[in-house]
Amino acid sequence: MTSIKLKFRPSTTPGKEGSLVFQLIHGRSVRRITSEYKIFAEEWDEAAGRIVLPTLSSPRYVHLVSVESALQWEMNRLKRMVEESEKATGTVNLDEIIANFSPSLDAQDSVFNFIRGQIRHKKQLGKVRSAETYRSTLYSFMHFRGGIDLTFDMMDDGLMELYEAWMLNAGLTRNTTSFYMRILRTNYKMAVEKGLTPDRHPFRHVYCGMDKTVKRSITFIEIKKINDLDLSRSPNLDFARDMFMFSFCTRGMSFIDMAYLKKTDLNNGCLAYRRKKTGQLLTMEWTCQMQDIISKYKPNATRYLLPILTHEDGSERRQYQNQMRKINRQLKEIARMAGLPLPLSMYYSRHSWATIARGKDIPLSVISEALGHDSEATTQIYLDSIKSSEVDKANRMIMEGL
Repeated sequence: MTSIKLKFRPSTTPGKEGSLVFQLIHGRSVRRITSEYKIFAEEWDEAAGRIVLPTLSSPRYVHLVSVESALQWEMNRLKRMVEESEKATGTVNLDEIIANFSPSLDAQDSVFNFIRGQIRHKKQLGKVRSAETYRSTLYSFMHFRGGIDLTFDMMDDGLMELYEAWMLNAGLTRNTTSFYMRILRTNYKMAVEKGLTPDRHPFRHVYCGMDKTVKRSITFIEIKKINDLDLSRSPNLDFARDMFMFSFCTRGMSFIDMAYLKKTDLNNGCLAYRRKKTGQLLTMEWTCQMQDIISKYKPNATRYLLPILTHEDGSERRQYQNQMRKINRQLKEIARMAGLPLPLSMYYSRHSWATIARGKDIPLSVISEALGHDSEATTQIYLDSIKSSEVDKANRMIMEGL
């Protein structure tokens, strides 16, 4: 019979964290494995042989829960190694087990390594934006875990509720926490499909939906104000305004799709391109308003239609990001000049097109197709925020009578 227990070894320096050690006893043989985890003496219950968890409000709570779950995983792994040794040889060689035991997780079992693999896969497929969102999620989850990895079968509803609470306490909005949760859930489902864990439904008690967003649309009159501004003496502002208007004229085309539009996408009065986000093919009539914007700028030597990416040297992604920041900064000034008390950005063109289309009683299915949404539910999120603003307007009219 082999005994495996967790022990605490206090630090010789007062006030310092001590080490957590696995003690293995078989017959008269005693061996110890020092884990990579350390805790303070007051965080250890010697009689129970376990970590003492503080209150939920304690800044050490999440860290200690992570340590506890990681130690449990390592304890279970040691037990499996002992059982396998007994089945194979009829005895247990502690020295051999210690030599084969590694506290680090196997790449296949590790949540962190699994997501890293998905990031590499996304990059290979050319889905750079998806790779970036996966990386952001991984860094967030790693921060929450204090860098302590885990296996998918250690993910349960309690852990996910803790992660959600940690993000909300850090000031993240529900839409942001939901965004990270949905990416984690996608990776968890892939792990289930690969047989890495049975489905324990760890996301059943956390929010994975999409809240109504703050209204980010302006009226057609305000769009026209922006279009009619004389910015001839400010080339940077003029360019930012042109990109905003091009997006609006192309049914709220996203900036990344604008940046990567190719000259070959324009043929016989028709613009056809695939959305970077979904790969969906969108086609539209090429209008005089679009042509007027293109005609203002000299043809560039690249394959791209708009003067956003000006060098084909591998830095296209960085060029796109830099241009996005610059244009959004210029749009704030343009909003001020047009008398619009709001933080104008490229995204307003997309919301505004949807708002104006709805105001003209264009069917939801048509708006959804125009925006390139994969479902009408996504389009409805845009329009729900518009509905709430109309209710607010009605309420103000009623309040005026008080």
